Amino acid sequence: MLPRHQDPIAAIATAPGRGAVGIVRLSGRGLEALHAPLLGRALRPRHAHYGPFRAADGSALDHGLALWFPAPHSYTGEDVLELQAHGGPVLLQLLLARCLEAAGETDPATGRPRLAGLRLAQPGEFTERAFLHGKLDLAQAEAVADLIDASTEAAARSASRSLSGAFSQAVEALRDDLVHLRMLVEATLDFPEEDIDFLLQSDAAGQLRRLQARLDEVLARTRQGALLREGMHVVIAGQPNAGKSSLLNALAGAELAIVTPIAGTTRDVVQQAIQIEGVPLHIIDTAGLRDGAEVDEVERIGIERAWQRIEAADAVLFVHDLTRAADPAYRQADATIRERLASRLRARVPVIDIWNKADAAEAAAIPTGADDLPLSARTGAGLPALRERLLHAVGWSGHTPDGLFSARQRHVEALHRVRAHLQAAQAQLDSPTPALELLAEELRLAHEALGTITGEFTADDLLGVIFSRFCIGK
Repeated sequence: MLPRHQDPIAAIATAPGRGAVGIVRLSGRGLEALHAPLLGRALRPRHAHYGPFRAADGSALDHGLALWFPAPHSYTGEDVLELQAHGGPVLLQLLLARCLEAAGETDPATGRPRLAGLRLAQPGEFTERAFLHGKLDLAQAEAVADLIDASTEAAARSASRSLSGAFSQAVEALRDDLVHLRMLVEATLDFPEEDIDFLLQSDAAGQLRRLQARLDEVLARTRQGALLREGMHVVIAGQPNAGKSSLLNALAGAELAIVTPIAGTTRDVVQQAIQIEGVPLHIIDTAGLRDGAEVDEVERIGIERAWQRIEAADAVLFVHDLTRAADPAYRQADATIRERLASRLRARVPVIDIWNKADAAEAAAIPTGADDLPLSARTGAGLPALRERLLHAVGWSGHTPDGLFSARQRHVEALHRVRAHLQAAQAQLDSPTPALELLAEELRLAHEALGTITGEFTADDLLGVIFSRFCIGK
C-alpha cells in the first residue's frame, strides 16, 4: 500500500444534487474518536442510530441515521462510519466539513487532534481500499463501477453477476488448471534424470487442449459482456439526401435530425444512444459525403468531421438512395466513397450496405443480394432486419444476460494474451523435441496475464487509472 492508503478519508457518497437522503462516508483507523463530537454518544456496531449530527457548538446540523462498521467487517475492510442525512447539497457539504473539523479538534484526554490526517477521499478510493484489503478482487471492484454506470437492464444484470464473483470464479478455475499444468512441467524440469515422463503419463497435452477450450468459452462470454458495458459506435454514412437523418430518426423513434430535400442539410454530427435487445448502440448521423464547388466551408468542415467519426467507428451503415441508383454519376460517387471507406476504416470494421427509399423505388431496382439490405426509413419497412444485422455486425451472439460477465476491454485483451501464450505452449508440446524451458515460460506468462484480471499481478499505475474513473465517495 502507498502512504496515502493509511490516511482516514471522508466524502459525500451520494450523487450531486438534491435528494431525500444524502450520505457522508468515512473510512480508516480511529474513527471511534469522532463518535462523541459528531453524535454525542458511542455507537453499537452494525446498528442504525437516529439522532442529531452536532456542530462544534453542540447545536444540531441535522437529524439522521448513523451506522458504525468496525474493521474488518465493512465495505473497505477498515472502520467505516456512515452518516445518513437529508439530501441537500449545502447540508451535506456542511456535514462533511464538520467531520474534517472534528478530526482536527484537540482531544481533552490526550491533548492531540482527535483524528490526525483525515482528508477528502479521491475518486474510487473507498473501493480501492476494499480491493487492497481483500474484500473484493479487481474484477469485482470494476464491476462496482459498471453496475453504477449500467445504461441497460442487461448491462446491470451482468455487472451484478461479476460483482457477486461469477467472472472471478471463472478466471480462478482457469488459473487452477493452469497452475496444475505448470506443476507438471516444473516437475519434469526438476527431475530430468527420472525415467518417468510426467507430461506423457499425466496427459499434459490433453489438459492443455481442454484448458484452451474452457478459455475460449470464458472469452466468448467476456466479449459479450464488454459489448453490453461499452456499447458500440455505429456511424451512418453516405451521399447527401440518401436518407441518413431519416434513418437515425427511425432507429431512435424520435425526430432528432432535421430532414429536408436540400442537399447538405446535416452539417454536423448528431448522436443518439439506442438499445437493441439490451445492447447499447451509439448511432451517429453525419454530413453527406461529397466533393465539388457547391460545397461551402461550413459543409466541408462537417464532412471532415464525418470522416473522423467514420475512422473511429465500430460499424458503418452505408446508405444508398434507391431512387438514384440508375444514375451513373450517383453510382460513381458511391464507388468513390466505398474506396475511401476501405482505406480509412480500421481493420475488420463491418460496413452494412443499406438501400433506402425502397417505398419510392421501382421493384426492379431493389437489390436482392445476401449482403444488400433494402428498407424505407419513412415507412419503417426493413428496420427489424437492420436491427438484427446490426447486432450480428457488432458481434452480439444472443447470450442471455444471466450467462454473461460485465467485462472491460482490458479483460478481453488479457484473455487474448493468455490464449496466445497457451497456443505457443501447445506448439512446444506438439513438437517432436519440445523445449521444456520455453514451455514452462509460456505457461508462466499465461498465468501472469490471467492474474491481471483479478489483480493477482497488477501494476500500481494500472490501479490508479482504474479507480480514478470511479465517482468520489465510491
